Amino acid sequence: MSTGGTMLKTVPVDLGDRSYEIHIGVGIVAQMGTLVGPIFRSKRAIIITDENVAKLHLDAAEKSLAASGIKSDAIILPAGEATKSFSNFETLTNRLLELGAERKDTLIALGGGVIGDITGFAAAVLRRGMDFIQVPTSLLAQVDSSVGGKTGINTPFGKNLIGAFHQPKMVVIDLQVLDTLPARELQAGYAEVVKYGLIDDPDFFTWLEENGPRLRSGDRDTQAYAVAKSCEAKARIVAEDEFEAGKRALLNLGHTFGHALEAECGYDGTLLHGEGVAIGMAMALDASVRMGLAPEADLARYLAHLKSVNMMATASQIGKKLDADTLLAHMSQDKKVDAGEIVFILGPIGGAATHKGVDLNIIKAVIQDSIDGRGL
Repeated sequence: MSTGGTMLKTVPVDLGDRSYEIHIGVGIVAQMGTLVGPIFRSKRAIIITDENVAKLHLDAAEKSLAASGIKSDAIILPAGEATKSFSNFETLTNRLLELGAERKDTLIALGGGVIGDITGFAAAVLRRGMDFIQVPTSLLAQVDSSVGGKTGINTPFGKNLIGAFHQPKMVVIDLQVLDTLPARELQAGYAEVVKYGLIDDPDFFTWLEENGPRLRSGDRDTQAYAVAKSCEAKARIVAEDEFEAGKRALLNLGHTFGHALEAECGYDGTLLHGEGVAIGMAMALDASVRMGLAPEADLARYLAHLKSVNMMATASQIGKKLDADTLLAHMSQDKKVDAGEIVFILGPIGGAATHKGVDLNIIKAVIQDSIDGRGL
């Protein structure tokens, strides 16, 4: 299919009758109508985006749809993690109904993980289910949250505790939009790329040790390889375990710690999701070393890599007063809690596994040392 942009790769997500494709290219937001038009059930779309992304990419998306004969409206939400709230979800769904959104119409999430999550959740419940398409504009969303059908909003008790599994009909990844991403956002998203190496692909982690700085500096070939590799890994795991009954839980490496840090920071921009995940994966590796599940060299390698790409490694670097007991309380609300026990993702580089019955005294010590900046 010719889209006018440069198509680099198509990654299938094999889920039977809910299968879809991830299209990765350069300049393809401006040609999106050609890609998405054939899968639309009506000739109408509603684009949900945020104030920052709207200024940069909304016009190109709207013109692309119009060129393919697709009528579109747009809903612009505030930018930031705090947007994933009940109040903003109510605002979004009411606005969709005001616009007369019908079941056969398609919602388009044009933005980062926040927009993708809240749009997907709206699509899951509005009219008891609408089609939606992910057009992720952040590195984090491109390599993680746009793929796999997890949707949701946050609560004061924790992140993503209200939501649904609802697969998109397509994911359109335009590497060109990364050029407009703030440096901090690009850096935070990189944590989710590293995650795939730590879970079960040590060769990919070794590649990142060599190439991570180039990816962050905007090298297109490096970005293309890393995004495609991450999407392939995510697609494989989601196809094996769509509803997170087993292996998909490994994708939460570092997230139990990271989500607790995000909750305590109030989703106010003090700590970005990827920054929390990077710190959380350091904590997970630290706990793994203390429990004899990983060699100390693995933790040292990971910390050295974070330093090489100028990323935070400890909670002490967040710049907020934190308490280990309070963070543990947040972790008890984690979605993976099973029979009252927190499930941790632990292990060596490339050998992550789920663990129950972990001694919380060890976890508290790990958290406290991260808060104090000790030993890392």
